[in-house]
Amino acid sequence: MKKRLRFYVLWSFVLIVLAVAATVGAAWHWMHRPIPLSADRIDFVVDPGSSPRTVARALNAAGVPVWEPGFVWMARLTEQDKLIKAGGYQAINGDTPWLLLQRMARGDMTQRQITFLEGWTFRQIRQALRENPDVKQTLGDISDEALMERLGSDIKHPEGMFFPDTYIFTPGSTDYDLLRRAYQEGQRILDDTWAKRQSDLPLSTPYEALVLASIIEKETGHGPDRRRVAGVFANRLKIGMLLQTDPTVIYGMGDAYQGRIRKRDLQTDTPWNTYTRPGLPPTPIAAAGRAALLAAVQPEQHKFLFFVSRGNGTSEFSVNLSEHNRNVSRYILGQTPAPRPAPAGRPAAPAAAPTPETAATSTPGDDPAPAQGQEQ
Repeated sequence: MKKRLRFYVLWSFVLIVLAVAATVGAAWHWMHRPIPLSADRIDFVVDPGSSPRTVARALNAAGVPVWEPGFVWMARLTEQDKLIKAGGYQAINGDTPWLLLQRMARGDMTQRQITFLEGWTFRQIRQALRENPDVKQTLGDISDEALMERLGSDIKHPEGMFFPDTYIFTPGSTDYDLLRRAYQEGQRILDDTWAKRQSDLPLSTPYEALVLASIIEKETGHGPDRRRVAGVFANRLKIGMLLQTDPTVIYGMGDAYQGRIRKRDLQTDTPWNTYTRPGLPPTPIAAAGRAALLAAVQPEQHKFLFFVSRGNGTSEFSVNLSEHNRNVSRYILGQTPAPRPAPAGRPAAPAAAPTPETAATSTPGDDPAPAQGQEQ
């Protein structure tokens, strides 16, 4: 009887050990078995204060199938549940439940990036934010003034206030968070750049430097020409000469701009039309990069008052109108310069100098615009 009892006890113990071993083995196998994913990479978000159970549910909701009880026990028994960090993550094809848990415990979050290009308008920046699936939309139809007030800015117009750069973020970041970062970066760089300004600069505030930099950004993408273009505008500002730059006209036209500037567009007054209004326009016309900002505060010292595009991204500069008219004939019309220059006050050629965006062209029945910088 005792032998039989001892036999049953021994076998019960063995069975228990085997059961425990089988359970541990199955658990270990589950922990280290790749999760079947429907895509190579699947993003998911762990909200602040999430428990292992809510994390497991978030994984399943995102399309990462994990066994909820197993995930909860795995996290608690290994004490990884105390280390899980909120944020955006990514499940990669081949990941196991254990790898995912470790990634969340380390805070190894997925990083995304969004790029605001130099020369973009604020409208284009907002559009990029709206179209990015990883950006949480919170601003809705908030007005420009309300947005700038929320950012703590004294400037009511948002144009040019957000620095063009590539910003790294985690999925679920809000549009406001990214705009705030771009605004703060822009203010920091503008302050640093303004501190490097030349002593005889015809600008009185950092904001004026930002306005001029935005014009330079739109006028040329050729690095060596930036400071020389800035010098042309600085020379004109010093003597009270109209800036006469096409990108400001285009900005003032808004949606009416359809790829060309006509003479009547140059004569139609808007706050940004530098053919009809002296000095700088009231606001920037685009986001200016670091190089354009530096050019605005450190313009090249020269006597040039005119420039025209050569058609290859570079510009030809001239001191007076007669030289400029010959350059227009050469580079815009492809003509041999006339032996006698056109009288001052009249353009040498009925064509507009191409801006970095487009070349102004004429259409039947309408006078085309003169070249940039010509007297009207």
